[in-house]
Amino acid sequence: MSLTKPAKRALIAEAHHLHPLIIIGNQGLTKAVAAETDRALFDHELIKVRLPGSEDKANKALIAEELAQQVNAECLKIIGNIFILYRKSQKKVGKK
Repeated sequence: MSLTKPAKRALIAEAHHLHPLIIIGNQGLTKAVAAETDRALFDHELIKVRLPGSEDKANKALIAEELAQQVNAECLKIIGNIFILYRKSQKKVGKK
């Protein structure tokens, strides 16, 4: 999934007011974290994920990309201990 730069900027701006729905604990990236992230993306499309504060910058990027790959999402931006994930909804969107 590849988004254009204006689309990424719009999604990042939309995510600004969101609170992290997923918090990765001391055990790191587990199957449970991936499953919950997958469910959150299904429900919301755009989410924030919080990482432990002790992680270094390179390790944060690796964790963010690994989680994004596991749930077939795109990591839009890493800001401090939070990163933004986006995946187009699988829900059928239609008006009745």
